Amino acid sequence: MKILTSPADLQAQAAAWKKAGETIILVPTMGYLHEGHLSLIRLARRNGDRVVVSIFVNPTQFGPTEDLDKYPRDFQRDAELCRQEGVDALFHPSPGEMYAPDFSCWVQEESLSQTLCGAFRPIHFRGVCTVCLKLFHLSLADGAVFGKKDAQQLLVIQRMVRDLNVPIRIIPAPLVREEDGLARSSRNKYLSAQERVRALALSRGLFRAQEAFQAGERRPEALTGLVRQELEAVQAEKIDYVELMDRDTLRPAGSAAGHTLLAVAAYIGKTRLIDNVFLDDTPACP
Repeated sequence: MKILTSPADLQAQAAAWKKAGETIILVPTMGYLHEGHLSLIRLARRNGDRVVVSIFVNPTQFGPTEDLDKYPRDFQRDAELCRQEGVDALFHPSPGEMYAPDFSCWVQEESLSQTLCGAFRPIHFRGVCTVCLKLFHLSLADGAVFGKKDAQQLLVIQRMVRDLNVPIRIIPAPLVREEDGLARSSRNKYLSAQERVRALALSRGLFRAQEAFQAGERRPEALTGLVRQELEAVQAEKIDYVELMDRDTLRPAGSAAGHTLLAVAAYIGKTRLIDNVFLDDTPACP
């Protein structure tokens, strides 16, 4: 496995692979890898000849009061996991390599990014779109894998690729959960043992809503209410949102039908967690 820190080195390696007729699949991450990330790498391997994983805690998607400085990092552990998964290149640049001191060009999606997390993190998706487009260019990737864990991010990136005619295939990957249902996340590290138990309210509420949907319930207030009940029962410190959204617009859905997204963001202790289900998907209950 090659470990590359320079954008120029990544682009040169990718160009050599492309010249040899090989396809490249990118897995963009911020590191502190867990089983969810590894499932993305395995999906990438099934879709191309070469797999590139990026590990970059992107400063431009963090607001001034967010957890950039304390975001969990363990590069040596991440590199070993990537080696075990047969990753061909690990891209680990510094912020200075990715952003010039007078950097001034940004990619802004102006529809799907305005609701859900975008309403609470106003610069977040500008940073996500910008760094992803840079990574697409640097890796010369034919495809990139994004998990449904962050459903809004997946949909925003799909829209960016469509609208800007980026020659890359976005490959959605299933959300990966712990055995008890908690969505796998690097931020789960922040949770105390007691908070970890309370955090199950997110998935428990979503599963209850999914079961109600499968039983015929279509009213948004009834489905979101089931999630809120669970969060209130564990006294979540803050609920940013519980929303039933049309997946094509990420605007509130009049009823649950088609590709409807039920999404939640809430604080357990000081940790902001997100989770979701696409209500027409296979049941997510463990």
